[in-house]
Amino acid sequence: MTAAALPRAFPFGSAATLAAALRSGRIGAVELLRAYLDRVDRFNPALNALVVDDRAAALKRARAADRARAKGELWGPLHGLPMTVKESFDLGGQPTTWGHPARKDHAAEQDALAVQRLKAAGAVVFGKTNVPLNLADFQSYNAVYGTSRNPWDLARAPGGSSGGSAAAVAAGLSALEFGSDIGGSIRNPAAYCGVYGHKPTWCIVPKRGHSLVPAPGAEMDLSVVGPLARSAADLALALKVTAGPDALNARGVVYALPPPPKSLKGLRVAVWLDEPIAPVDDTVKARVEAAARALAKAGAKLDFRARPAFDPAQAHAVYGRLLQAVMAARRPDYERLAEERARLAADDDGPHAQMLRAATASFRDVFVAQQQREQLRWAWHDFFGRHDLLLMPITATPAFEHDHSEPMPARRLRVNGAELPYFDQLFWAGLATAAFLPATIAPGGLSPEGLPVGVQIVGPEMADRSTIWLAGELAGLIGGFQPPPGY
Repeated sequence: MTAAALPRAFPFGSAATLAAALRSGRIGAVELLRAYLDRVDRFNPALNALVVDDRAAALKRARAADRARAKGELWGPLHGLPMTVKESFDLGGQPTTWGHPARKDHAAEQDALAVQRLKAAGAVVFGKTNVPLNLADFQSYNAVYGTSRNPWDLARAPGGSSGGSAAAVAAGLSALEFGSDIGGSIRNPAAYCGVYGHKPTWCIVPKRGHSLVPAPGAEMDLSVVGPLARSAADLALALKVTAGPDALNARGVVYALPPPPKSLKGLRVAVWLDEPIAPVDDTVKARVEAAARALAKAGAKLDFRARPAFDPAQAHAVYGRLLQAVMAARRPDYERLAEERARLAADDDGPHAQMLRAATASFRDVFVAQQQREQLRWAWHDFFGRHDLLLMPITATPAFEHDHSEPMPARRLRVNGAELPYFDQLFWAGLATAAFLPATIAPGGLSPEGLPVGVQIVGPEMADRSTIWLAGELAGLIGGFQPPPGY
C-alpha cells in the first residue's frame, strides 16, 4: 500500500478517526493492519514493545471484517481497527506469562473479557505488549521477553507495568491499547511515553481473564484494567465499549456514568503539586502547574491548598499495606515470601522487612486496612463535594535510564538532585488507587531534557467521563500527544 492511500490519521492519529475511515470503506481492515505490521517490523526490534505477535489470526479476522463491511455489516464502533493488549490479558491460543519463564508455554483457552468486548466492538487484536515480572515495576523487562525501551530515548524505560503498551502507542505501532493498573501501571507508562491513559473507577471494567488464577477468578482489590491511546476521545471510546458489569450481576446492575462538565468556566479544580513524603522533581511540577494555569486562564477556579481531610502519610501507609498484600497473594512464589518473613529479625524495620510483613499480612491485618480505606473513600467523597476535579503529578521524574539492579527496593531516583527511594513515587498513584477513584493521564509537554511529562487528573468515583473530558480540554490549551522523533 502506498503512503498516499493511507488515511491522514495513520499512524499517529485518533483511533476513532481510523475507525471511521474503516467503516466508510476509505481503507480496508487488511490494508490498515498490514500498515501497522510494517511499522512493527521496522521499529519493534529496537523497542521490544510487542512481544506476542498474533498477526496470522489478526489477518484472518481483518479479512472477515472487510467481507462484512462489503455486505453492509458493521460489527461496532471499532470495526476492523488494529490494536494490541497488554501481555497479562488472556488472548486465546497465546501465552500469558506475566514475565514468568515457567509459563512461557502456557496457552490461554479464551480471550479475557475485556478483549472479548473490544472484539465485539469490532477490534482486530494483533498482539500483546511487554510487562515486568509479576507486573511489579516502573520498568518493563522479564526473562521471557527481554527489555522494552522508551521511544523517546532507548536508554530509558517506558514505564511499567504497561510499559510495552505505552511504547507501542507512542511509536505508532498500534491504533489503540488496553492495559492494567494497580500501582500506576497505566498512568506511569503513559506519562513516560507521552500518551493518554485511563485508570477506571474500580470494577466498572471487569478483569476476568486478567490474572494468573484460572478464570473466572475473583475481582482483585485495587487492580483495574483500562485503555492507553493518543487522544482523550479514544480513551472515552475504549471505556465505553468495555465498561459494564460481568455476567454474575448484569441482570440488575447498570453503570450510568455521569456526563462530564459542559465548560471549563467555573470548574472547581484543586491542584496538589508536591508532598514532603514523595517529592516531585521541578521539571515535572512545572508542567503540572502550567496545565493548571492554562485551565485558570480558560475560566476554571483553581485551589492550590485544597486537600482531602486525611494525613497523606497515613493514607499512603494504608495503600501500601493493601497493595503489598494483593501483589504478593497473586505471585506463584508466595510461599518463598512467607519463608523470608519467618527469618526476619524482630527488630528489622528496613524497607524490605516492611514489604515482607505487608506482603504476608494476616487476614485481620488486611481487614483493618480495608476499614481504614473506607475512611479515605469518605474523605474523598467530601472533598469532591467541594471540588470538581484534582490535578497532580503521577511520576516524580520524567522517564529514567534502565536500572535492573536488585534488590528492587534499594534502587534510587534522582529528584531535584537528591537520591530518593525508587518506590516513593507510588504515593501519587496510590491516592486514587486505594480509594477506587478514576484517574486520567494527559500529556503535559516536555521537560527541559525533551522527555514527556504527564498530568494526572483525578475525580470522584464513577466520574470517569469527567477526568477523560478534562484531559481532552487540556489538549486544546497546552497541546496533546506528539510523536517521538524518528518515528
